[in-house]
Amino acid sequence: MTADPVRPGPGPDAAAAARAAQDGDLDAALRGADAALQADDPREQDAGAVVLAAVLPQRGLLARAAEVHRWLAGRRGRPAAGAAVALLGSGALAEGQQAAACGGGLPGLRDTAETLTAQGLLASVEGSAGTALSLLVRATTALASAVERSPMGDSPAALGALLALHRGEPELADPLLDLAVDTDLGGPGLRRRHLLLRGWVALLRDDEDAARTALGAAADLPGAPEPRDELTGVALEVALARRAGDTRGLLDLWSRARQALLRHPVDLYCLLPVGELAVAAARLGETRWVEPHLAEADVLLEALGRPASWSTSWHWAGLHAAITAEDRAAAAAHAGALEAAVVLNDRAAAPARAARVWLAVLDGAVDAEEVAQAAAGLRAVGLGWDGTRLAGEAAIRTTDRAASTALLACARTLQAGRTPVAPVATAQAPAIPGPPDPTTEASARAAATVRARRAGAAALTERERDIADLVLEGLTYREIAGRLYLSAKTVEHHVSRIRRRVGAESRAELFQALGGLRPREH
Repeated sequence: MTADPVRPGPGPDAAAAARAAQDGDLDAALRGADAALQADDPREQDAGAVVLAAVLPQRGLLARAAEVHRWLAGRRGRPAAGAAVALLGSGALAEGQQAAACGGGLPGLRDTAETLTAQGLLASVEGSAGTALSLLVRATTALASAVERSPMGDSPAALGALLALHRGEPELADPLLDLAVDTDLGGPGLRRRHLLLRGWVALLRDDEDAARTALGAAADLPGAPEPRDELTGVALEVALARRAGDTRGLLDLWSRARQALLRHPVDLYCLLPVGELAVAAARLGETRWVEPHLAEADVLLEALGRPASWSTSWHWAGLHAAITAEDRAAAAAHAGALEAAVVLNDRAAAPARAARVWLAVLDGAVDAEEVAQAAAGLRAVGLGWDGTRLAGEAAIRTTDRAASTALLACARTLQAGRTPVAPVATAQAPAIPGPPDPTTEASARAAATVRARRAGAAALTERERDIADLVLEGLTYREIAGRLYLSAKTVEHHVSRIRRRVGAESRAELFQALGGLRPREH
C-alpha cells in the first residue's frame, strides 16, 4: 500500500511515537520517530523530530537532542522555547539565550510552561537564582494543570529540584517533586527520575532511610532504568555506601557506576551524580576512569560562564575528590573556585569557608572554634555529613586535647542533627563526707577511660573506619593494604593515628576501643 504523500497533519508514525514516549517505551518511540522522519510530509517529519528531541535526553544524549532542535529551528525559522533546556544543558549559551527569548507558540498551559522553564534555566545560568527557582515553580504548576500531555525530555520540577540541590537548598526541592509525583508529571517516562531526585533530596537532608526508600520505590517501577536514571540511581547508591564507610559496597557498585558513566555524556543536569562518583573514584583509587568526564564538565561550565548556582556543588565534590586523592594543588584550585562563586551565589559562602578551614586542617593548623563554625555552616546548606567529617578530621589532627574533645562533641552533635546544648547538672542529695574509696575511684577512672576511647573510635573518619573494621577481623597491615588499595606503610600510619585518637597503648586496648563501634553492614 502506498502512503498518501500529502497528509493534513502528523501521521500515524509520529502519533504512535508520541504515545510510546509518553508511556515510557523509548525503544518504540525511537522507532516511530525514525519512521516519521522518513515520511514525505514535512509536518510528519517535524512531529517525529519533536518526539526524538524529547526521548534523547532520557537516553543521556542531551547534546544530540540539541542538534535535533537546531534542525527543527532551521526548518521553522526560529528555535522553540523548549529547545533551551537541551541547548543550555549542553553548553550552548548563546543559542539557549535565543531560544529562551522566543517564547511559546501558543498561550496554552504547556507552551507557557515551556517558556517559563526556558527563562528559569537561563536565569540560573546568568546568576539570578531566586528568579530562576520562581520561574521553574510556576512552570511546574502550569504543566501540572495542563490537560494536554505530550512527551518531555525533562520536567521543570526535576530541573528546579536539581537547581535547589546544587544551591544547597533541598527544602525548596521537596514541594516541586511532591507535585510532580502527585500529578504524575511527564507520565511513566519521568516517574523514576522524580523518585530518584527525591532520594537525593533526602540524602542532602541527612535522611538516609528516606533516600533508600526512594531508591526502592524507583527500583520497583517496571522496566530497566534509562541511562540518565541509571546514572542518577547508582550515584545515589554510591553516596549512601560512602557515607556508611562501606568500602566493599563501593567496590561492588563501581562496575555499574563505570558503565553508567560510559553511557551518559556529561551535561549540566548530571553534575550532581558525576561529582559523587568523582569522590568515590578517588576513594577507590580509580580516578583515571572519571578524568575524561571531569574534563568534559569543566569545558561545559566554562562555555556557560562558570554559573555559580550550578558550579558550587561541583567544586565542593572536586575539593573532596582532590583531598581524598591527596592532590593538594587540585584541592586549592577548587577552594579558590568556591571563593569566586560567593560573589554570585550566597549559598557558596559556607562551602567556601569550610574549604579554607579544611585545607588549613590538612596543613596542621586547627582552630577549633573556626572548624566548629564552618562545620555548622555546612549543615545549614545541606552538607551536614561533610560538616561532621570536617570536625572529626580536625579532632584527629589537633594536638590540643581540649580542642580535640570539643571537636569530637561537635562531630557527634552534627551527626545526630542536633544543636549543641550545655550539659545540665542533675540535682543530688548532699554527700556525707568520708574517706575516699580507692576501689570506687579506680573503677570510675577505668570506666571513664573506656568511654573516652570509644568516643574517639566513634569519630573516626570513614577511611579509618574501613581500616578499623579490618583490624577487628584480624588482618595484617599488608592484607589491609591489598584490600583497600593502599600501601602497607599508609595503613600503618592510619593505625598509629587511630591508636593515638583512642588512647590505646596496646593491641588489647585498641580492640577494646574499636569493639564499641556500631557494626556496619557490608
